[in-house]
Amino acid sequence: MRDISGLLKSRLCGKLGGELLTDPFSLGRYATDASIYQMLPHAVVVPKSQDDVSATVDFAREQGIPVLPRGGGTSQCGQTVNHAIVMDCSKYLDRIIDLDVRNRRCRVEPGVVLDRLNRHLESHGLWFPVDVSTASRATIGGMAANNSCGSRSIRYGLMRDNVLSIDALLSSGDTRTFGPLDPESVPHDLLTERLLDLGRRERAEIARRFPGLLRRVGGYNLDALVTGKSPVNLSHVLVGSEGTLAHFREIELGLSPLPRNRVLGVCHFPGFRAAMESVRHLVTLGPAAVELIDRTMIDLSREIPAFRDTVDRFVRGAPQALLLVEFAEDEPGEGIRRLRALGTLMSDLGFGFDNPPSSRGGVVEAIDPVLQNAIFEVRKAGLNIMMSMKDDRKPISFIEDCAVELRDLPEYTARLNDLFRRHGTYGTWYAHASVGCLHVRPVLNIRQDKDVRAMRAIAEACFEMVREYKGSHSGEHGDGLCRSEFHEKMFGRRMVDAFGELKRLLDPAEIFNPGRIVDAPKMDDRTLFRFPPGYRVAPLRTVLDWKGWPGEGGGFQGAVEMCNNNGACRKLSGGTMCPSYRATRDEQHLTRGRANTLRLAISGQLGSNALASGAMQETMGLCLSCKACKRECPTGVDMARMKIEVDAAHHALHGASLHARLVANLPRYAPAAARFSWLLNPLGKSRMVRTLLEPVTGMSRDRPLPTWQRDGLTPARPGGLENGKPVVLFPDTFNTWFEPENLRAGRTVLARAGYRVIHPQPEPAGRPACCGRTFLTVGMVEQARREYMRLLDTLQPYLEQGIPMVGLEPSCLLGMRDELPALTNDPRARRLAQLSYLFEEFLDREDSELPLLPLKRPALVHGHCHQKAFDLVPGLLRTLERVPGLTVRETGAGCCGMAGAFGYRRETAALSRQIASLGLLPAIRDAAPGTLIIGGGTSCRHQITLETGHPAFHAARILEMALDPSGTTTGQGTIRPGGRQPGTPA
Repeated sequence: MRDISGLLKSRLCGKLGGELLTDPFSLGRYATDASIYQMLPHAVVVPKSQDDVSATVDFAREQGIPVLPRGGGTSQCGQTVNHAIVMDCSKYLDRIIDLDVRNRRCRVEPGVVLDRLNRHLESHGLWFPVDVSTASRATIGGMAANNSCGSRSIRYGLMRDNVLSIDALLSSGDTRTFGPLDPESVPHDLLTERLLDLGRRERAEIARRFPGLLRRVGGYNLDALVTGKSPVNLSHVLVGSEGTLAHFREIELGLSPLPRNRVLGVCHFPGFRAAMESVRHLVTLGPAAVELIDRTMIDLSREIPAFRDTVDRFVRGAPQALLLVEFAEDEPGEGIRRLRALGTLMSDLGFGFDNPPSSRGGVVEAIDPVLQNAIFEVRKAGLNIMMSMKDDRKPISFIEDCAVELRDLPEYTARLNDLFRRHGTYGTWYAHASVGCLHVRPVLNIRQDKDVRAMRAIAEACFEMVREYKGSHSGEHGDGLCRSEFHEKMFGRRMVDAFGELKRLLDPAEIFNPGRIVDAPKMDDRTLFRFPPGYRVAPLRTVLDWKGWPGEGGGFQGAVEMCNNNGACRKLSGGTMCPSYRATRDEQHLTRGRANTLRLAISGQLGSNALASGAMQETMGLCLSCKACKRECPTGVDMARMKIEVDAAHHALHGASLHARLVANLPRYAPAAARFSWLLNPLGKSRMVRTLLEPVTGMSRDRPLPTWQRDGLTPARPGGLENGKPVVLFPDTFNTWFEPENLRAGRTVLARAGYRVIHPQPEPAGRPACCGRTFLTVGMVEQARREYMRLLDTLQPYLEQGIPMVGLEPSCLLGMRDELPALTNDPRARRLAQLSYLFEEFLDREDSELPLLPLKRPALVHGHCHQKAFDLVPGLLRTLERVPGLTVRETGAGCCGMAGAFGYRRETAALSRQIASLGLLPAIRDAAPGTLIIGGGTSCRHQITLETGHPAFHAARILEMALDPSGTTTGQGTIRPGGRQPGTPA
């Protein structure tokens, strides 16, 4: 076998402005997409310019090596994996080149993400309307290559209908623009004439074989070469070609006015077939979208914290299916009129919420735009929600976007459900009911021979049904490895030969993504599966409890394999996930990239001891343990917890570094360090001293160290009312030794609220009890367990009495609910998790009074990442909003980038500042003079102060500022939230 990576290095290294990746870990990260397949690339090029692309294609042509242009890598049929040189266009080739607002068109490079483009267009009243569910990471190049569709295709059409021209690079090295043909311009060049000859010759066969449906994306768009009803646009031949014909250098798009006056009706149905039979009636009202959500998706989404509350707001009762019917009209009252007509129509169809179960249904109206967006976010996450099943069986994509006429939809879906039952399974259903293109995934375990055989049988029977209904076997997600094999059955031999002829006309070197659309392998060739024959994970010894997932390591294998590669972590705005990717745009520093590397490592595909290797440490090195993925990844991939396992494995084999030991042992040496604060603080502020110590400690010379505080919290001082309700105030290490004023403020506020504040003291007396967070952060799990058990011993009398514990630091307190209980089977750990509350969370839940005076100032709040992961920022805002006169708003930023010691480490300090600069620092600098800055965690406050010079406060300090010294309460400032009482499980 040729050393392709060596050839690439010798030929291209000096020519490329971008990156060339050839190591096994990097190749493994590009071996999968969102399909069931895995194919290791020969190399990965991350081009920085079109010159890099040209150099790569020239090399591939000369050496006869396949090349694969790739965007977000979210294809569900295996289009974006191959034994090829992968060109990742998503990092650098993402310019919006030109925008013509007047004529509603723009030119972009292929790596532009759809959401980013639409944010750019929004201020001009425009958008690109092919609104795919993966809009936060789908690139325009990938969407064009796939002929993507989206929820609103009934109104706006497919990608093909919205692409005006494509500037392409052919395998010959030539560049040319494919676009509308001027009928007056004859004769054409030789390539154009050959393409038109192909269209003329096959006109009758195309008319006979191509289904007359909107949702037909299978094969090549040979119908675009047929002259007659509409002008020929040669770019439409490239749309849907899956990277097999050319590389797209620039894409010209047609734009649409932003839809206005949207309203949404959520139609409830007692049975799945009833919903299917109703679709053809609902579309007569002229909706912009009709989207299906089935019972399985409703139930699974309720198990996902990010979606649970939204689902409870729009689902009434226990429907078996929902249809989301959206109207978007220019006239403000027209949408409401149609929404009312929808209710009438549902009633005419026999559905009512007061009816017997067999006909129970109706419409839940969503007129509020915020609720509408939240509902569509649930729908857009359909794939990931379905894949969140914690089981070896998963909903598998291979027949999922067949399309039929609406009149055939009820019978087709019923027959398909019968087919699933005959094979001992069932299907999950969601998506585009408006155009007869439902995403259906049979639940199978494709590691087992019998389920692979069932997959094959289901595919053949399903496609036979589709032919019978004159439908489309590929209605949105393309062909790839799943469906290309079936083109001859669907289109006939002559049409498949014509596909091959088109391939050779445009790609005579046959290097672009071979084996897709034409000359495809069998869809059930298990050597191409992500879980091929012989795939196994050897017994693993893990340090945390992974119960709830299947597989080795007590479930660690199953937790890792939950990543389905759909790439929700690649979003560049909104939420927090994934901070290091947003800063670097590297697949390595992405939750998906890390999960893929872990899967390959534990299954032996990266060599022995890969989990404990230096390359794995590099893979995980930029994970900030922000836990955003725990909440924002729809399949619940908790990379922060997985990082603990990796660090523990590395330390077990290689030992912990001095830097790791310094971070971990902070609670143990902090009391002594605080006593010598007069000496250590000046040294920590001295750049010369930091420069001398950097090689030894691993702490960046560019970051002044936190200031030790000798005058910490004094437990002996009175802690509130003797007859008040008791509450334990947990003195975490960070607030005790760096910001004790926060603990003092917290104690004062709790006391004024009527509580008897208890300061836990370990027995025998010594340094304060610690939760073990610092040890856990660096993977020193045994030490973390000892600290945690010491804390449980200290708190035991209070746990026995059910006294709630309140803490100020999210990473410590919320660790008691999450990772720390995974260290032990001690029932006290579960009790502590139930009784632990953040300070502001406790006040938000308690029915207590607090005398507050007005603070007439604006306040800008930045929540700690762990607060966001547990959805506790709303409680923080509510607590602050009870201060009269305080105008509270969020920064809207993601992670602060500090993440404990991450921001101080020599290797990551610069990246820490870069992450903060993505959103947080600009928001702070833009704040009006006099604005109070509130940071949810110690790290957030330190980052803000270090980088902006602006003091940042804990919420306890703000409440303390507002306390009425007279002790009387004001009705306006009273903290009297409702809800559960402290001491009851959340």
